[in-house]
Amino acid sequence: MKAFVCTTCSLGRVGFLETLREALPEGIPVEGVECMSGCARDQTVAFRATGKVAYLFGEITAADLPELRRFAELYARSPDGTFADARVLGGLRMKAMARIPG
Repeated sequence: MKAFVCTTCSLGRVGFLETLREALPEGIPVEGVECMSGCARDQTVAFRATGKVAYLFGEITAADLPELRRFAELYARSPDGTFADARVLGGLRMKAMARIPG
């Protein structure tokens, strides 16, 4: 699994990449991406793993860090990246912009 942070979004320009690295479980690489075309819902963060559904979230703030950590843990345990009940995503389910087939 890998997480991606838009470095063009407002938080991305002021170090959110490192903030997310520190917030996620150890061993999850976090990569900066110049733009993920989520400008209307600044700040965007994505998660992708081989053979799994990928997720793109928007309107992310520092307040979402605990839910992003929980999402990363659940996503790592999910065989295909899907969840039977979206409520496990907490507030992130309202911030999901895309779920991209693996």
